[in-house]
Amino acid sequence: MTLIPLQHRFDGPSHAPVVLLVPPFGTKMSVWEPQMPELTRNRRVLRVNHRGHGSSPAPQGPYTVEELALDLLGLLESQGLTRVSAVGAGFGGSLLLWIAANSPRTLDRVALLGAASRTPRMHGWGRVASRVREEGLGSVTADVVRPWFTPDMGDERPEVVARFTEDFGGLDPDGFASVCDALAGMDQRHLVSAVRVPTLVASAAHDPLLPPGYGRRLADGIDGSRFEVVSGAAHLLGVERADRVNELLVEHVAR
Repeated sequence: MTLIPLQHRFDGPSHAPVVLLVPPFGTKMSVWEPQMPELTRNRRVLRVNHRGHGSSPAPQGPYTVEELALDLLGLLESQGLTRVSAVGAGFGGSLLLWIAANSPRTLDRVALLGAASRTPRMHGWGRVASRVREEGLGSVTADVVRPWFTPDMGDERPEVVARFTEDFGGLDPDGFASVCDALAGMDQRHLVSAVRVPTLVASAAHDPLLPPGYGRRLADGIDGSRFEVVSGAAHLLGVERADRVNELLVEHVAR
């Protein structure tokens, strides 16, 4: 198994405790810009790009959840980081769930945004991967990006939606398709009870991909976890409701 040197960057005080931010697949590290002013007040923030996103290499797939999670662990090791807090959104949360269950000493506190312990079958990410390989990213852009924001976001802040759509179009097609392969059959329900780190699970009230029921079931399986529903947002709740998400993250991982 080959670990991939992920593109990454640090921000914030150099000697402060580190918070790792893992983005949803299909987005790049810039998805966390709304969180940076708050988290960098007293934390050193480490952001990453998944395989095939930004300048991170995209080896031939398909990929697995384990491989993508080990990429993160490899990055932490290369930076001399043995214990961090971490925030994962969407599929990024799935990678942190794997790490929390399999390398528990690595994580101090965890926040999972718009996450679930398994991929709903109706999502059809395997079909998305096939379309990308046959027809290119443009053939799936609308289907992938549409659930990220509520219709109100498109009306009130169309430039934000346009920027994320443009960023998606710049991904490596094979890399994105290979991440879809990893997501297609993901089922981590057997790992949930092994998570022992303090965990926050936050779902968006209007997330068509993973409605709050998925987050509730995930939180119910993690002993002592906290569950929150963020109103007025779809899947990218950290962008659409940065105000509320920042409050939750500051309280949970940057106190």
